[in-house]
Amino acid sequence: MGKTNPQALARQRRQQRVRKKVKGTSDRPRLCVFRSARHIYAQIIDDVTGTTLVEASTLTDAVRTQAKGVNKKEAAKLVGRQIAAQAKAKGIVKVVFDRNGFLYHGRVQELSNSAREAGLEF
Repeated sequence: MGKTNPQALARQRRQQRVRKKVKGTSDRPRLCVFRSARHIYAQIIDDVTGTTLVEASTLTDAVRTQAKGVNKKEAAKLVGRQIAAQAKAKGIVKVVFDRNGFLYHGRVQELSNSAREAGLEF
């Protein structure tokens, strides 16, 4: 039997607390962030229809070429700019930020700040 990871369980509890309060609508969808040890992912979700409208990560080709040789915080900034540009192209300006149980610090904060600078409102 595997041991339970207390940090992962705490993040899941935070995630559920936040998800109860944060809902994305069609006029103001949810910007959800996921952070792994190596990569960062962001997607804009319409919770009413349950569809992903826009997605970007350090694994997408547009970001991967620019993020080569930079640190993880700089890569998160690139992902934030990319998700904002794609959202603006689809006519999305206002979003609700969902930190997905992660602390608003470091890479999550850099992604949100760069998305704000690129024109997303939240």
